[in-house]
Amino acid sequence: MKTSANINIKNKRATFDFSFIDTYTAGIVLTGTEIKSIRLGKASLVDTFCFIHRGEVWVKNMHIAPYFYGSYNNHSARRDRKLLLDRKEIRKLQQATKAPGFTIVPVRLFINEKGLAKLVIALAKGKKEYDKRESLKEKDDRREMDRMFKR
Repeated sequence: MKTSANINIKNKRATFDFSFIDTYTAGIVLTGTEIKSIRLGKASLVDTFCFIHRGEVWVKNMHIAPYFYGSYNNHSARRDRKLLLDRKEIRKLQQATKAPGFTIVPVRLFINEKGLAKLVIALAKGKKEYDKRESLKEKDDRREMDRMFKR
């Protein structure tokens, strides 16, 4: 099955608010209308986070718009969705999130070459206010350097 467009939905806010320690690629348990909406690019990772409950990783607050052609069995937009990871990876994440300041953040949602929806999650540590100012300064400096070399 070929996808017409390359779906790559990013959580831009997460890169600003967190510094990533480790990343994992996880599958998502979806219903039929959810995958159809994702293939149309109707998903958002704004204000999403992951949590571990009973040895399973869940993503909370991920918005997948209801499928336009869906009938009475259309999905709810912001339900909790289970992520598929190895037990070893889940244990590693669980140990790391026990430390204060660490969390699991969804970074990118994409469809792989087999047509399956995957979510890249990161073990992240929250940035302080001065770290955020520093990353803004670096971004401005990079933009200025690009302008200088393009002339």
